[in-house]
Amino acid sequence: MAKIGNIDVGEFPLLLAPMEDVSDPPFRALCKEQGADVVFTEFISSEGLIRDAAKSVMKLDIYEKERPVGIQIFGAVLDSMLQSVEIVEASGPDIIDINFGCPVKKVVSKGAGAGILKDIDLMVSLTEAMVKHTKLPITVKTRLGWDHDSIKIVEVAERLQDVGCKAISIHGRTRAQMYKGEADWAPIAEVKNNPRMHIPIFGNGDVDTPEKAMEMRDKYGLDGAMIGRASIGYPWFFKEVKHYFNTGVHCAPPTMQERVDAAKRHLEMAISWKGEKLGVFETRRHYTNYFKGIPDFKEYRMKMVTSDDSASVFAAFEEVQKLFADYQFA
Repeated sequence: MAKIGNIDVGEFPLLLAPMEDVSDPPFRALCKEQGADVVFTEFISSEGLIRDAAKSVMKLDIYEKERPVGIQIFGAVLDSMLQSVEIVEASGPDIIDINFGCPVKKVVSKGAGAGILKDIDLMVSLTEAMVKHTKLPITVKTRLGWDHDSIKIVEVAERLQDVGCKAISIHGRTRAQMYKGEADWAPIAEVKNNPRMHIPIFGNGDVDTPEKAMEMRDKYGLDGAMIGRASIGYPWFFKEVKHYFNTGVHCAPPTMQERVDAAKRHLEMAISWKGEKLGVFETRRHYTNYFKGIPDFKEYRMKMVTSDDSASVFAAFEEVQKLFADYQFA
């Protein structure tokens, strides 16, 4: 059984990755229902939190049904990170996760996210200070290194553990790779198999089939899998992985009715949480995967992703449900 601090997260837990404008409360709720063992918020700027920026503060919303839930923050300034820990702690999460892996330029240019991989000493000292500043377990999400020539993840993981980090999720790419090429899980396995390590090591990157999740568990020996892009618009992925683990066969894909029902609920919850305009806009990215595989679907997908009012999107759902009611998903 894997444990994050005193939190039992099960045998080979499946974690919903923190994803900007994706892992919000509505989507986390759907993933939790489908078997996600631990869910993380979208990453939150420490600077935004201490300035009381509305978008950052809104991301602190968590709900009892999500637990265990982690709030993820990023930043590179010690005072701001410590202040943000206090703000986050008041929201009552189970875990505080530090993002040392986001590769996007606007984050990296401030020395945060994967930018901190250029300064491992700062990465370790920030983690240590945050561990000492809260009773909640501190975890880290990071990458293999800044680039191929600076991969020191075994040493980095040891140092993070030594200052009190309770679990590490490692994306199997460098910052230089962004999301290109294939994730390399071998260095993550080196971290896990290091006899000095005793905290959970979770793998991340390219886990997009149940078989790959099993490979991460059985071949690479990791403690769990963090699922990102494979879950977007497809919260059933968690359920499918667990079914495959238990039976060795794939379960039937969700029916058209199940997909439409989930898409409707997703949009309804998004509007309830963030309002009509943002709810409609930020749920668009999920629709391609909700209805992936349906032939001649472009016309209906365009209605879903270009409509600015929810009534039009709900009407498109109804139309799709009627027209493709008997479609059999592979």
